[in-house]
Amino acid sequence: MLKSISAAVGAALLLSACNQSSEPTAPQAPDTKVQENKVQDSGQTMATPEISESEKVNAFFERVFEESVARSPESLTYLGRKNRGDEWDDLSEAYANESMEITKKQLAELKAFDRSALDEATALSYDLLVQSMENEIADNKWRLYNYPVNQMFGRHSSVVSMLINQHRVSDLKDAENYVARLNGISPLFDQLITNIEARTAANIIPPKFVFPHVIRDSKNIIKGAPFDDGEPSTLLADFSKKVDALEIEDEKKAELVAAATKALSTSVKPAYEKLIAHLTELETKANTDAGIWKWKDGDVFYNVALSRTTTTDLTSDEIHQIGLDEVERIHNEMRAIKDKVNFEGDLKAFMAFMRDDEQFYYANDEEGKARYLSEATALIDGMKAQLDNMFITKPKADLDVKAVEAYREQSAGKAFYNRPSEDGSRPGIYYANLYDMKAMPTYQMEALAYHEGLPGHHMQLAIQQELTGIPKFRKFGGYTAYIEGWGLYSEYLPKEFGAYQDPYSDFGRLAMELWRACRLVVDTGIHAKKWTREEGIAYYTDNTPNAVSDGVKMVERHIVMPSQATAYKIGMLKILELRADAKEKLGDKFDIREYHDEILKYGPLPLNVVEAKVDAWVASKL
Repeated sequence: MLKSISAAVGAALLLSACNQSSEPTAPQAPDTKVQENKVQDSGQTMATPEISESEKVNAFFERVFEESVARSPESLTYLGRKNRGDEWDDLSEAYANESMEITKKQLAELKAFDRSALDEATALSYDLLVQSMENEIADNKWRLYNYPVNQMFGRHSSVVSMLINQHRVSDLKDAENYVARLNGISPLFDQLITNIEARTAANIIPPKFVFPHVIRDSKNIIKGAPFDDGEPSTLLADFSKKVDALEIEDEKKAELVAAATKALSTSVKPAYEKLIAHLTELETKANTDAGIWKWKDGDVFYNVALSRTTTTDLTSDEIHQIGLDEVERIHNEMRAIKDKVNFEGDLKAFMAFMRDDEQFYYANDEEGKARYLSEATALIDGMKAQLDNMFITKPKADLDVKAVEAYREQSAGKAFYNRPSEDGSRPGIYYANLYDMKAMPTYQMEALAYHEGLPGHHMQLAIQQELTGIPKFRKFGGYTAYIEGWGLYSEYLPKEFGAYQDPYSDFGRLAMELWRACRLVVDTGIHAKKWTREEGIAYYTDNTPNAVSDGVKMVERHIVMPSQATAYKIGMLKILELRADAKEKLGDKFDIREYHDEILKYGPLPLNVVEAKVDAWVASKL
């Protein structure tokens, strides 16, 4: 969902979609009036352009975006910028309150413009930003309704991830900034603990299962030198490698490593030890209740969360039923594949075969993991050759495939994507979690690569950042249903262009779609129907071929990220529905490349706006 500009930048860049785009560009001469002014000293009359309302509003968008990211050192780093590279974000309540007042002031300023005088492209941006700001203000009452530290994300892991993956060290100043950030972790974690205490006071405490994950991951970060006598720790190894690559004197390199070593010992270690002690104490107050129905007005909050995530007015009951219907449909398609490969037994037995047979897994060792990464990279390289058949606009930024780092692989998701830097110099990254190779069957490799890489998230998010003629808050913001709906659609799309020739691989595609259908059932089950964690795990185990560990991780994700996982299937269904409708109306005039351009050229949008844009495109071709 798109929140405030700063929240949109931070959330979209953390969670973590071309200069050749056909997106309408900023208003040009037709919107510019000319006013005659008398120049007194010369007696000449000169034409002075009068700035149009659209130009004024676009200038406002740019100013507000820049002011917002300037307040967030971490957002600047994610964008690939180096200013304030020695700081972390301010997590204090005072800063949050100040941000809210700024948003209110900016909204009033935005509404003072004359919307009726805006061109079509600017009016769309205007409407999106008004909605974004109004939602942020309305949602401020729910500001404590989250778990700032959990097994999916949190400062305990994000500071390390950002230093390793986003904090570039290309000169001496960058290295000094890295050390400054290490020294800044201690005060940052003090603010984090204060935020956790505020939620504890409101009885918003993570379930018991969260604590072992977070405590383990935190302990992993302070293992190795200089914390103990082992090999260099994750952070020391990263810093040393980056400094070693600099073209500076060896003596200066040694000074930098010594400064980092001191910072790790005097700031990072005590910060993590303090956080671990606080979480260990808090764990004694936690219970096993999974759903947010346990919070005050939790049912109301969940409905708001579903609305923001799906950008629809679907109720939890409706989403639950859509999930049940999709599970049944996909099961039937799986039965057809079961029969095609001449498997004797029912679907449940076939799923068990797919889940357990050794032929579908690579060895859980370095050789097996390297083979997986190599083949995933080859799949993406092969898809690059197919893109001209599917798309007009393609991303300029490159794409890397990497394994999730060891320090976070036990708790991180199965796979995810990090977008490129603002200028494209840092490529997008498709992360595959190879901690448990039994959770990464080869028959799902193809669909997973298409989802996270091409034509999935890299296609959509890199193009988004490369769009021209739209304000930056749209380049770097996002709506989960649009983004993840595209990702899931991108698993299906290659099948129409010859992918999934192996029926087992096609089964893997269906298995991943089935997984997202089950998400609709389980997310609503936990948060609206009071399912337990164990009931959720059982649903995945009984209805999918995935490893039990997949089900455990997914249910635990539902619990700490209510509504988020409903976005995938709801978004995909809308993209397919709009495509089918356009194809029926246009007949021979339908071009799938043009359709994809229409979906991608505006960047992320609420689903109802996507529908309006596609409808207008269809009408223009009739």
